Amino acid sequence: MDQVLAKVKRKKKKQYFKLISDEALFDVIGVDLNSCVTYNPDHNLDEDSWFKVDHFSHKSFCIDFLKNKFDSKDYDDLTKDQFSKIAYLISVQGGEFYFQKVTPGLFIKRKTLVFGETAKLEKGENRLVVNPTPDAVYFAKTDTLVFRNLATISSIFKGIDELYKEATDNEVESFLAESFIELSDSYCVKNVSKPNRKRIGLAMATLQAMSADDKKLMLSYVEGYCKEKLSFDHKNQKFEISSDKELKLLLYGIEQRFYTTPFGQEKRLANSVQAI
Repeated sequence: MDQVLAKVKRKKKKQYFKLISDEALFDVIGVDLNSCVTYNPDHNLDEDSWFKVDHFSHKSFCIDFLKNKFDSKDYDDLTKDQFSKIAYLISVQGGEFYFQKVTPGLFIKRKTLVFGETAKLEKGENRLVVNPTPDAVYFAKTDTLVFRNLATISSIFKGIDELYKEATDNEVESFLAESFIELSDSYCVKNVSKPNRKRIGLAMATLQAMSADDKKLMLSYVEGYCKEKLSFDHKNQKFEISSDKELKLLLYGIEQRFYTTPFGQEKRLANSVQAI
């Protein structure tokens, strides 16, 4: 049975309450989980694409509500005085959990003309706007969360923004100390921009999975695409990094974002990458 629940902003034991029974807030979204993108802050989603987090119930930022078996009888009805305290909505439909964050701008209290068989005036009762598309959907059968905007759902799943974390000063310093990097022109940790700090987090994970031979191939790959923009010392096998722009190119190379078109042999940079 479909249910709509609300999470209220309070610190007491009971935080989830029933709003509506036998109703679904959202149309069922047709998501092919195999084509969803494992979250990457540098990836620009297509219109019909979603990010995903697999094994979601095992993540530290998964809410207890999803870890427990859902039974509507465990929840009380939301009272009128709690309407303004709603933090987010959960529409339980077809065994899946649809989430929508609630912000003050979604509450409407104004006179409206309603057009049905005839026109009628409705006075300013409290209304809460339901968005056309949910902010996130949890598929219990596959233990997968899908979403489109990490910032939107970070207040629902506290701690999920660790997926988008910037590298710390120590992590940046460790990366810049890699054997294939030579800093120049006083470029150092404090000069590394926020976007590059986020890319460093991804690059470090990639480097950890590389063998020594893989790293040699990576250096050759980057040098082949960035000859005119990055200085490479072949003898010492080091890239000279003197600016944030040069560091960004190196990071793109580690992520293997450079490619050559089969027709015309044009060298390009992939702004977003998705495995196929």
